[in-house]
Amino acid sequence: MMRWSDHLIIVPVVLPLIAGALLMFVDEQRRRLKFGISLAAALGLLAVAVVLMGLAHGRYEGWTGSVGVYLAANWPVPFGIALAVDRLSALMLLLAAILGLGALVFAQARWARAGVNFHALLQFLLMGLNGAFLTADLFNLFVFFEVMLAASYGLALHGSGPRRVAASLHYVAVNLVASSLFLIGVSLIYGVTGTLNMADLARLVPELVRDDRMLLEAAAAVLATAFLIKAAMWPLAFWLPAAYSAATPPAAAVFALTTKVGVYAIMRLWLLVFAGGAGGSTGFGRDWLLYGGMATIVFSAIGMLAAQDLRRLASYSVIMSSGTLLAAIAFDDPGVLAGALFYLVSATLAVSALFLLIELVERSRSFGSGVLAVTLEAFEAQGALHADAGKASDDHEDAGVVVPAAMAFLGLSFLGCALLMAGLPPLSGFIGKFALLAPMLGAGGQQASPSAGVAPAAWVMLGLVVASGLAAAVAAMRIGIRVFWVQVRSAPPRLRLVEAMPVAAMLLLCVAITVQAGPVMRYLDAAAVSLHGGAEYRGAVTAAPRVPPAAETRR
Repeated sequence: MMRWSDHLIIVPVVLPLIAGALLMFVDEQRRRLKFGISLAAALGLLAVAVVLMGLAHGRYEGWTGSVGVYLAANWPVPFGIALAVDRLSALMLLLAAILGLGALVFAQARWARAGVNFHALLQFLLMGLNGAFLTADLFNLFVFFEVMLAASYGLALHGSGPRRVAASLHYVAVNLVASSLFLIGVSLIYGVTGTLNMADLARLVPELVRDDRMLLEAAAAVLATAFLIKAAMWPLAFWLPAAYSAATPPAAAVFALTTKVGVYAIMRLWLLVFAGGAGGSTGFGRDWLLYGGMATIVFSAIGMLAAQDLRRLASYSVIMSSGTLLAAIAFDDPGVLAGALFYLVSATLAVSALFLLIELVERSRSFGSGVLAVTLEAFEAQGALHADAGKASDDHEDAGVVVPAAMAFLGLSFLGCALLMAGLPPLSGFIGKFALLAPMLGAGGQQASPSAGVAPAAWVMLGLVVASGLAAAVAAMRIGIRVFWVQVRSAPPRLRLVEAMPVAAMLLLCVAITVQAGPVMRYLDAAAVSLHGGAEYRGAVTAAPRVPPAAETRR
């Protein structure tokens, strides 16, 4: 008999589905009711994610090791829909719940009223995200992928405006192409193997004959292209800066995680099927991930240096984190993977907080101040500006300047986001990059034998991570000077508590995982070992028992 806790696995999919459907029937004028329903669902998702995380790490007695499986409609694998939760998927569920809750609270101040059905779209987006993290087969990954994308189309267009509409139409067109490639790849894989269950697929791939293996690899390449478009790997990342910089701040904050769905799918499928024990297909696509990820880091660093505003800076930061993660996956080492997961959490929280912070910073700027700052820099007029300021200071004999609390909050928050993006100490961005690079340099990953020393790819990765962090620091410092120092404000900005809370909460979470880096890394080490081996996940999914009928139970 199933226990009530076993049904928690499907709650992250069902809860936002019910909440989103209910919100569609609530009139837009009843804003408090809509917010209350959405807030209750978001808090429920957060609670369920925390519980599932504890069950996965505590090895719940009803599960197979750290993996819990839920057979929807009680159909056995590989014929039915199977949802599986392990340490990695539980971590991603928690991250989605945190970002969804933060975006929801922030939007209540203004953006929820900028268009219709914001709360419903957010709930459907969370449903698609959670389903993608939980599903154990490729077809349902496609279904949840499409649910997520359909909701993201509405959120990308939310708030209207010519610039937002133009960028969103490009975003829709690119993702429709990715969806078509996804469907083609899934169809080819099913035609070759006769299954779409990922655990069953990992079992069948080593047994394929040569001709079928070639078709499987072609299908996997098509499928990977769809994932890499969403993950924004260069040269497939051209759509992201315009789309994310044009989106409303709450939507962009959640979009930072939707990009990681492509990274998650690559991580899950490649490590399960192709990393080891895949016969002639072992290691298929590793070089593409490694060098493509490195090229993405270079592209994003150049983009950050060229960025002239905070929105594009944050967008290129999303691309940089994706490139770092994709290259780290290709090293096929549990230690590197654990560091990459720590970096994923830190980078996602940081860039989401930055997207929300941009709205508050831009509100404090006078009209045309950005153009003025660039003009002053271009014509080297800062000296004249400081001279005029010195004369005014002499005339008035000011004893000092009082920094308003709102400006202090914005400045410190921006400093925290900049340190996290650049990976500088003492915050979690530095720990994530250090944890990623240390095993890579200590053992050379699995790119070379221990006797051969550190692999050349590891040295290149070290240089790229350090150089990209420096580029992020320079770009953030340059734009920060323009935003906070060059311009003149007539009055300090007014911040509402619901706007400041999500930004502060995400940054405080980064501080918390910095302070508790030991327990967090132990969890991520266990997640990386389980994910890298894949045996526990395969065994749990393929051997998941059906629930016996009530009549058999009574007998």
